[in-house]
Amino acid sequence: MNMETANEKSRRLVIAGTSSGVGKTTLTIGIMSALKQKGLIVQGFKCGPDYIDPSYHTAVSGRKSRNLDSWMLKEQTLKEVLHKGSIGADISIIEGVMGLYDGKDPTSDEGSTADISVMTDSPVLLVVQCNAMARSAAAIVKGFQLFNENVNIVGVIANQVGSEGHYFLVKKAIEQECQIPVVGYLTKDTNLTMPERHLGLIPSVERGELTPFFDEIGKVVSQTVDLDQIYDISQTSPAVEQQSDLFTRRQNTPVVKLAIARDEAFNFYYEENLELLEAYGAELVYFSPLLGETLPTGVHGLYIGGGFPEEYAEKLSSFIDVKNSIKHAIERGMPTFAECGGFMYLCESMVTSDKLTYPMVGLLPGVISMTDRLAALGYREVSGLKGNFLLNNGEKVRGHEFHYSTYEARESMNAAFETEGRHGFTKEGVVTNNLVAGYTHLHFASNPSLAESWIHRCLEWKNDD
Repeated sequence: MNMETANEKSRRLVIAGTSSGVGKTTLTIGIMSALKQKGLIVQGFKCGPDYIDPSYHTAVSGRKSRNLDSWMLKEQTLKEVLHKGSIGADISIIEGVMGLYDGKDPTSDEGSTADISVMTDSPVLLVVQCNAMARSAAAIVKGFQLFNENVNIVGVIANQVGSEGHYFLVKKAIEQECQIPVVGYLTKDTNLTMPERHLGLIPSVERGELTPFFDEIGKVVSQTVDLDQIYDISQTSPAVEQQSDLFTRRQNTPVVKLAIARDEAFNFYYEENLELLEAYGAELVYFSPLLGETLPTGVHGLYIGGGFPEEYAEKLSSFIDVKNSIKHAIERGMPTFAECGGFMYLCESMVTSDKLTYPMVGLLPGVISMTDRLAALGYREVSGLKGNFLLNNGEKVRGHEFHYSTYEARESMNAAFETEGRHGFTKEGVVTNNLVAGYTHLHFASNPSLAESWIHRCLEWKNDD
């Protein structure tokens, strides 16, 4: 690995799987950690809308991981996110989602890891689970190569092999039949089980509790994966040919201050959402409801993102002053967006999975109840309804829903959005008095005018208050 030329060429690599559950997250984290241990600056990306895996990447690399989603974002915007995130890195590692060709629907590659790899001209390292097979592994790889010849599969990692001898059988078959290198392996008895993706994961990551695990996984991967070969096959074209001013149309000085609730309970934010708010004139002021911090003074808007308020319901409930500071500000008309976990927090009460009830902010007349199954999952194309200051009439934005709770309104409220998903159209969320709240996570980069509209409303409120 020639470190002297590390910054002279664009290097990135997609870590993709033949299906979910083949170990791509484990190998992604292991490769990132191992490359960092060799002295490289590593940038992480995640295909799709997921918030959890990027938290691993950020913890391992020390750089904020970014989401690349070819359904939520236009191609040029996606390339801008990739380019911007890669600045200053020696190599970018892009973790795939599901199987390589699994995306928005079964009839096209749209939204898939394959789609993103082609769109960004990123070479693909395919993870294949090879237990109980030898030559058949070559047939699997060959099928993935032929399925879409525009996808540049440049190498394979064999996971779950029985032994080093078994690995060499697999390696010989794949390299003979597919003409690409097999760059390494993990065995079935390799003790590298990723921590369970329970709801306490992100707090554990942010507190550094998993750092020893990340260090160990990097050392283990280094023993059986050829990192020099991975570095070599990662060379490709620049991330983006022509830059736009999407994230750089920054005001000379901020025109408003926007409070952001960010802690273990509220931490699901796309970095691009925050950067677009800054670009349109917001100074972001962070505070932690979970640590008992009241809404900062002198702010002109409020953003309460998603996260895990249900895991901290008792503690959040106990901070009366915090809840009152938020409630009173919104009642006075402070332009506020609360998505998913933030929406749950603003309701009257929350019933946790162990059937305990805790009072929340009390602004929205209704109860949040946790369930033991997914209440909603999937991409959403969102239109704003009357009173929604984020979206003007006819404007749309893209996002997704993912939650294990339901909202039972105590009285009729105006919906914030009309969302379109796999099952058609539905009304979602609540809009009232400069408050937009709902379950849907929005990606502002799919319609940057949303950020502009929010800042404009904050400026109006600032001048009128």
